[in-house]
Amino acid sequence: MSGTSAIGCWEAFAPAIALALIGLAVLPWLNRYNTVARTGAIVVSLFFAWRYMAWRILYTLPPVGLTLDFGLGFVFIVVEVLSMTGASIALFFLTRTRDRSSEADENIAWLKSLPRPPPADILICTVNEERAILERTMIGALGIDYPNYRVWVCDDGRRRWLKEMCEELGCGYIARDDNANAKAGNINNALRYLSTLDTQPDFVAILDADFVPKNEFLTRTLALMREPDVGVVQTPQHFYNPDPIQKNLSLSRVWPDEQRYFFDIVMASKDAWGGAFCCGTSSLLRFAPLMQVKKFPTDSVTEDYLVSLRLKEIGYRTIYLNEPLSLGLAPEGLKEYISQRSRWALGFMQICRGPSGPFSPTSHAPLQARIMLIETFLFWSATHAFRLLALIIPAAYLWLHIQAVYAYVPDAIYHLLPYLVVEITVMRWLTKSRVLPIMIDVSQLLVATDIARSVVVGLIRPQGHKFDVTAKGGDRSKRFVQWPMLRIFLIYLALTIGGVLWAFLIEEYRPLAEASAIALLWSWYNIVVLTLACFVCIEAPQISGTERFRASGEALLTINGLKLPFPVSEISLSSLRLQGEVPGPYGTPVAVHLDDLDVEGRIVRAYKDGFAVEFGTSKDEHERVIRHVYGRHYSAQPTVINSKNVVSAMVNRVFR
Repeated sequence: MSGTSAIGCWEAFAPAIALALIGLAVLPWLNRYNTVARTGAIVVSLFFAWRYMAWRILYTLPPVGLTLDFGLGFVFIVVEVLSMTGASIALFFLTRTRDRSSEADENIAWLKSLPRPPPADILICTVNEERAILERTMIGALGIDYPNYRVWVCDDGRRRWLKEMCEELGCGYIARDDNANAKAGNINNALRYLSTLDTQPDFVAILDADFVPKNEFLTRTLALMREPDVGVVQTPQHFYNPDPIQKNLSLSRVWPDEQRYFFDIVMASKDAWGGAFCCGTSSLLRFAPLMQVKKFPTDSVTEDYLVSLRLKEIGYRTIYLNEPLSLGLAPEGLKEYISQRSRWALGFMQICRGPSGPFSPTSHAPLQARIMLIETFLFWSATHAFRLLALIIPAAYLWLHIQAVYAYVPDAIYHLLPYLVVEITVMRWLTKSRVLPIMIDVSQLLVATDIARSVVVGLIRPQGHKFDVTAKGGDRSKRFVQWPMLRIFLIYLALTIGGVLWAFLIEEYRPLAEASAIALLWSWYNIVVLTLACFVCIEAPQISGTERFRASGEALLTINGLKLPFPVSEISLSSLRLQGEVPGPYGTPVAVHLDDLDVEGRIVRAYKDGFAVEFGTSKDEHERVIRHVYGRHYSAQPTVINSKNVVSAMVNRVFR
């Protein structure tokens, strides 16, 4: 590639600078929940996205021919166009959002006015989870504030101790002789059993073994079942532990778990378009239509998504209540994190190959639903493939002189930078800063290789795959390295750094061409992303059951008959952290009153700004603490996101 760009340096940067200033001046004054404001911002974002894409297609492809340049360049631009198409569809559906909390509030009176509260059954699905995890969920479920429900533990592990525990706590116990069809088979076995009882439920709630429901879970979800065509009410999945990215990059205090964007933003928008779907745990389903579609489908390892499609085909819709009505465990290790997302990708490919897929001639899904399915298909396939190619393209040029992108630096800045500036600004505004480009790239890169494998396998051989359960619990108290994954990222990192050194130190005779400058900048960004991915592979120690939740309000301590109020800052299953001067020496017995919690305790430690009280350890006190901690609206995740704090935490993690 020879010649020079007609665009000067200042001219190249000017549009991006102007757009950034306009965004900073205008967006803070707009209501992010207003459809007109959202649509206007997204239209601008889409314009600059496809302005960039048009330039890529028309001006940056290598000359057509039987060359490696054209071959790699053509593959890259096809994947990029598909990825951009999926992202554009996703952006379009973000133009609307819906909050059903007020609808639930209004319907509470209707629910309470019914002559007989609708009977509901809660199914807790388990196969190999440890006692402490199941205990929290069972105690939480038994403490739900609703007059007509039963709790059943569906045990695919056939454990005697769990059956005894169910009898002790007052839960029903259901087991089967085999583990056919994994979780879907486990649920279906329970549904078959419930259908034989004299008192059958009108509704069933699904909980994974680690998800503890809050005390208003049934009341809030049942309130949205007022319309008879509502088949599923899905609620978000919130977590009381950091996911591997938060934990291993030391971000748990400044950056939320990866699922917050999906559950807080995407699902609320899908619901506004009639496209919400069942996500398995923390959902409530209408029993009769569920039995009509022959229970949960078993032809996909993502049976939850597929059951929404099957219910939709017979006239029942899925709606979304964006309220934190349960708390569960995020994948505790990187291996589990990748395995879970690979299963989601595989399951969706199975759906696409099945009768409910977007291209199936037998599907009765409307066009809008098919488009949503296509968007999800492109996310799992093209977006993750693009992330891998984004590592390969600059390295291929620096090592082998294979130039897949023909562009001048000013031209690239002039077309790419406005798109990035607008996208980042609009998404930060729409999502309250829940989207940060480097965090998206790290999370996608971590799973990209396994996702690509799942996509190919799922499309070629959609059936006959085992359901891989996300492991929960176990000893994670020591730091260890996920070497199989780390080796992959170290190879990519070595190729990228080696390419930079080869091109600009060893090959000194080669002039710094325009393509070389682009490859250099691109490689430096890839080095940052790959470095962070490597650090995520180093698992930080974590002790299960020690999770702490932010708290507010006042606790009343009774010491020697004297009642003293103290502001609360944190709470866990074992202790309470309070602000103020410690009221007595270590070991001083106290009576704790906090909202609906009354337990005995003792002062155990002092801090610069407060002190801690350890709860009593009796069985009754332990159950009361579980119900209080998981039944209230405590959170272990940050609610206010500051990008500077996120970057600072990552820098400290890498260089400390």
